[in-house]
Amino acid sequence: MYDRILVPTDGSAETKRVVEHAAELAEAHGAELHAVYVINSATFASLPMETSWEGISDMLEEEGEAALEAVRRVAEHFDVSLTTHLAEGPPNKEIVRYAEREGFDLIVMGTHGRGGIDRLLLGSVAERVVRASTIPVLTVRVGKNETTPKAESVEKAKGSS
Repeated sequence: MYDRILVPTDGSAETKRVVEHAAELAEAHGAELHAVYVINSATFASLPMETSWEGISDMLEEEGEAALEAVRRVAEHFDVSLTTHLAEGPPNKEIVRYAEREGFDLIVMGTHGRGGIDRLLLGSVAERVVRASTIPVLTVRVGKNETTPKAESVEKAKGSS
């Protein structure tokens, strides 16, 4: 059913649960597992001009590599092959672009399940990916208040809105 699974990571500790779920799926289906970390450089566009972009760029790349290394440490407990990729751009757009360009069958990502004003103020990369992706997206609820794994399948058919 799945041959290629993509798991975006933001480097947070909560992502471990998402990676475990993606790795279990990949193992069960004999699928390749791929992890992507997107450097959101737009966040730093408001820094003063005298700030060294090179230093910030290096720091962001190191952060991304550390996040991908954390995925590697989780994935090594499963019988799966793992490929990692570092990208740059708006996270939701880059995740969808990368997934569609590389022909993934499934995107597995975490969501905090925020609603109302929290979602409006903070936004949700997962929600934006679900809305824009032509590839099925499985969201795994993460957060400090969660005590048991909950996974919600959200499949988005081509052409539906």
